[in-house]
Amino acid sequence: MKFPYKTIASVVALGMVAVSTPAYAFPDGPVEFVIPFGAGGGADIEGRLLAKEMSNILGVPFVPVNKPGGGGAITYTYITNAKPDGHTIAWNSTSVLTTTNLGNTEFEYDAMDHIGRVEFQPQPFVVKGDAKWNTFAEFVDDCKAAPNTLKIANSGTGSSTHAAAIMLMNAAGCEVVHLPKGIKGRNKSVLNGEADAMIAPLTGAVNLTNAGKLKILVMPTAERSPIFPDVPTAKELGYEAELDLFRGLSVPKGTPDDVKMKLADAMAKAAKSDAFMELATAKGFTVSPTGYEEFSAYLADEDSKVKEIFKESGLYKSK
Repeated sequence: MKFPYKTIASVVALGMVAVSTPAYAFPDGPVEFVIPFGAGGGADIEGRLLAKEMSNILGVPFVPVNKPGGGGAITYTYITNAKPDGHTIAWNSTSVLTTTNLGNTEFEYDAMDHIGRVEFQPQPFVVKGDAKWNTFAEFVDDCKAAPNTLKIANSGTGSSTHAAAIMLMNAAGCEVVHLPKGIKGRNKSVLNGEADAMIAPLTGAVNLTNAGKLKILVMPTAERSPIFPDVPTAKELGYEAELDLFRGLSVPKGTPDDVKMKLADAMAKAAKSDAFMELATAKGFTVSPTGYEEFSAYLADEDSKVKEIFKESGLYKSK
């Protein structure tokens, strides 16, 4: 069938208008802010505050919704199936790498688009405040003298704390028993003597350490923490172990670039807000907003680390 020239020209013109003009001005309604873990923990507290600050910036409600389960798998699967319009976002963390490499999902971390990183924090190696070990070297000596007897608590099998514990113990040549105790049980197990040590996000150990109930021996991170400047990094002690906990934002694959740019801008401004910076100071995490490109490179590097850790420990599940 042949169409008149004017008709074709009109269709083309309309098409150009449709492509160049967005269907709506984002955001045009509430944004679902999905948190991969339960209420009351560090991820929840940070996420809810960031959502509140982003709501203030963009002028629409950012509604926090907790979808725990599978080490983040429930949330990330939900996001991959959501409409890619910017109105459903996930408050991600290192769990986006651990849960995908454990085989808890049918996809890799890059099945989503990632807006940017908001913050990061070290995952210190912690013992009880009155423990006999005052240095990591002392702990390593006892560990090597009695393999597979000392117990290291973590937040759960395949969690970021478990991955960091595996990495640090492997680097030190220590054979230990890894105890998955959950976020609430992790600290408790060290305090009651069930575990000899633990790996925890700094936010999960800072208050008890300041109170003298816990003691940090080393941090598998790049630089010393300004909160605990006297604690050495693993690298300073000669161990190649560096795995921080990070948090940021993810959206469904195919979310328009202009929408992602608006979310990234609001995310960075919210992260630098007075309220969020005050929380960072109190809890000990480092606010460090990044854009998509920098975050993508960071995720690729961290994913390689996690894959290697899980392969060495038999936890890795290929897709």
